[in-house]
Amino acid sequence: MESIQLPLIYLDLRQPLFYTKTSFLGTHLPLQIPENGEVLLCYELNPAQSRNIEPNRELLLGNLVFAGQKNHETQQTTTEEEVFLPQGHYLLVQYRADKALEQEKWLDMAIEQQKDGLWEQHKPGNLLYVRFLYEDGAFVTQVFRQV
Repeated sequence: MESIQLPLIYLDLRQPLFYTKTSFLGTHLPLQIPENGEVLLCYELNPAQSRNIEPNRELLLGNLVFAGQKNHETQQTTTEEEVFLPQGHYLLVQYRADKALEQEKWLDMAIEQQKDGLWEQHKPGNLLYVRFLYEDGAFVTQVFRQV
């Protein structure tokens, strides 16, 4: 994403987005997101780095809290464990491409989002949500931070 400026969006998410909890093999490989599916990842952030306007990239991302997925063709009541992106106010950045972004690139998005959010005097939370979906003919990678 060679110095692409993505607009920082202030989002009022009125309803939670629900997913079925899944095991996740890792984010370094390109994700294979089907055109009818979505994936949501939730990471803890290092508290000292998550409020720093120049965060240390190597220390920012903490443990994976959960991974979730859904398939829009098979939406039905499930007895499996659900995870969700809670309703609330978020800073959001998103990027459209011909494939889901790898961790290195969406982490760059998260760092720029943090810098812009802090510059605008927001106080982002210590959880980072990364959502992958296919929409309007492109794969979309979205990065959310609750404020």
